[in-house]
Amino acid sequence: MHSFASHRHRKSKASPAQKTKGLVLNSGWRYDLGEWLHNTFSFQGMFRKLRRRTINLAQLQPGEQVLDVGCGTGTLALEAARWVGREGRVTGIDPGDQQITHARAKAARRHVDIDFQVGVIEQLPFLDQTFDVVFSTLMMHHLPAPLKRQGLAEIARVLKPGGRLIIADFTHKQERTGSAARFHAGGSRLQDLETLLREARFDQLATENLPRPCFSSFPGASIVRAYKC
Repeated sequence: MHSFASHRHRKSKASPAQKTKGLVLNSGWRYDLGEWLHNTFSFQGMFRKLRRRTINLAQLQPGEQVLDVGCGTGTLALEAARWVGREGRVTGIDPGDQQITHARAKAARRHVDIDFQVGVIEQLPFLDQTFDVVFSTLMMHHLPAPLKRQGLAEIARVLKPGGRLIIADFTHKQERTGSAARFHAGGSRLQDLETLLREARFDQLATENLPRPCFSSFPGASIVRAYKC
């Protein structure tokens, strides 16, 4: 889960086939520390609320196959694993090798079996129609428009017919007010996400906004749930 842009954009050790044209956050445990600091002192716990709402909208069922694209250090994937149980399977990919290393360590400490891999959204290393649910949380703003289209086409490829895609991203910078306008991470316009999803042949779109609490620098967020045609 990519929650905020960091000044620690370290180089990934991914092979040429795994390199992405999008932004790569690659700070491992420092990423989790930064997220905790933001969540505790600036965002009034909104990261936790956003994850919870994202999971609830996915309507995960025991035994389902789940993919978290841009999984970061694996926090959302670990939560998803609780819902699908031992009969299910959760996979997370991220272009940052340090993010994946830290995600694997977190899963091992919790004795949770999750397949974390270094990988990129433009070339998902999975067979067609593998997953019931795909998450993309707080990372679409890291991608240029052509890569968003390519990535959504890949997500549609690996989703089963009728599979669910949940996208969550920060409110676009130009739509923020007050202290939230100073938050450095980018964001997405809800209308733009809806257009891209329809182009990728998703339907039954349901959208909602997660508003910014008073006296918080949380920039607000939008969540979209869509089904593969």
